[in-house]
Amino acid sequence: MVTAGQYTLYVLLARSERPGRSSDAPGPLPVAAIVIDFDGTASEEDVSYRLFQRFGLPGWRELDAEFEREAIGSRECLLAQAALLDAKPDEMLEFVAERFGLAPTFPAFVAWARDRGVALSIASDGLGFHVAPMLRAGGVGGVDVFTNEFSSLEGSPAFSFPNEHPLCRTCGTCKMEIVTRRRSQGPVAFVGDGFSDRLGALYADVVFAKGHLAAFCQERGVPFVPWTTFDDVRRELERGPSLPGPVETEAARCPGWSAAEGA
Repeated sequence: MVTAGQYTLYVLLARSERPGRSSDAPGPLPVAAIVIDFDGTASEEDVSYRLFQRFGLPGWRELDAEFEREAIGSRECLLAQAALLDAKPDEMLEFVAERFGLAPTFPAFVAWARDRGVALSIASDGLGFHVAPMLRAGGVGGVDVFTNEFSSLEGSPAFSFPNEHPLCRTCGTCKMEIVTRRRSQGPVAFVGDGFSDRLGALYADVVFAKGHLAAFCQERGVPFVPWTTFDDVRRELERGPSLPGPVETEAARCPGWSAAEGA
């Protein structure tokens, strides 16, 4: 694994050793990859939440409250809430397409990161089925998407979890695992806003946080950079921030860890 210190040294050497490079030309960024939440982040709306507001039968809000109290994990919450959705996927996608889009500064941010050679990933632990259609509608491609897979079998919702942790089953999509895999290539920035994002942010080298994630970081003493738009994230990364490094590195220290004893 490439450590934050090793990668920073590479960046500094690359900036100083390029012969004939114009002082105005951009140098390497301090991160090799950026992992981005979707609901409330890449999209300014929490689309999964809006879908439950519109199509959820009574009981879904109580499940949300249990999740935020950490009485249940996101996977258990999602499965129980999805059973309360009173609509087919096509009807819900039509609702999404008519009302919600990507954050205005997100497409330009994706193009900028691609030009700078930074790997981008979307990590979403929500309903998931709206993510790819919204990216396509916003003209955004070339981004790895890690989310849950939703379908409807004989009128009942069905999920698969291709991005779960190999041992822990608390989450549907394990943001910790996604960040950790990306860190094998160099430092990772995490951008998010929600409660489930804490499980990825703890393992990132630098965290951009707002909303629930910023409150969590403040409470737990996790270093973070506040942000409002993706222009803020871009400017900060171009400035070359120092990288605090991950707060946690061991999987079993994740707040959501629930693997069997000894796993």
